[in-house]
Amino acid sequence: MLAEGIIRCCNTHLSKQVPFLNLSPRLSIHYLDINPGGSPTVLLLHGLGVNGSSWALQLPALEKAGFRVLAPDLRGFGRSTYPGGRLSAFILASDMAALLDLFHAGAAHVIGISMGGIIALQLAIEHPNLVDKLILVNTFARLRPQRLSVWVYYALRLFLVHTLGLPTQARVVSWRIFPRPEQAELRSTLYAQITQANPAGYRATMRALARFNALPRLNELCHPTLVITGERDTTVPAEVQNEMAARIPLARQVIIPDAGHAVIAEQPELFNHCILDFLLDKGNIP
Repeated sequence: MLAEGIIRCCNTHLSKQVPFLNLSPRLSIHYLDINPGGSPTVLLLHGLGVNGSSWALQLPALEKAGFRVLAPDLRGFGRSTYPGGRLSAFILASDMAALLDLFHAGAAHVIGISMGGIIALQLAIEHPNLVDKLILVNTFARLRPQRLSVWVYYALRLFLVHTLGLPTQARVVSWRIFPRPEQAELRSTLYAQITQANPAGYRATMRALARFNALPRLNELCHPTLVITGERDTTVPAEVQNEMAARIPLARQVIIPDAGHAVIAEQPELFNHCILDFLLDKGNIP
């Protein structure tokens, strides 16, 4: 049922428009622009391998609350192009800064999950005037887990994506994220999204994530920040997220029960409640 909801919401919004933003002759960014007349803007940054439509279960709630929502496909993912070359969080965050500038969006609320979270962090550090509130979901400032099993999983992914290719990588990741029998449709949806990514862009992004280290600069953040952690996240361990939250001056952390790395799809109602409560200053986050 969740997978059907994602597809239904995605099709509804994709049917309205398929806009692209050309940031250079070789770089075209596809994005969803939901409720263009709304205010303020919420920028949604997706995780590795997927695209802006992965936020489908958040779009109706944010639109109903009156926000304008921008959900881009990051370079190399979804319908956005990959111009080649070395990638870094700085480059990816610069793409998003350009997008916000071109839309004259002012200071936006920025929500990033996993890979999107590190881009949100980099954006807030390098362009603090473009960020109002910050929500970091199942993400990290530096990926140095304590458990050997997690290191083995990361090494396996690097090996697979550089040898057997993206379809094998997608199969391993989709089973890791959605291991339960009742999650078969979600697993299939995730597999389909990952296999649409640009293989070279995917590999370059993985290398960029491995190099990323924003820990020394977290004290520069001056934005109200909410760190959301899935209780069962096996991709970014809780200790990594806890360290990040502890180092951000204005951060608070909330744990979403019975949710893994894909908390936005596994517990969408509770997740939406948390983000709206934080963005609207209601003070009722569980």
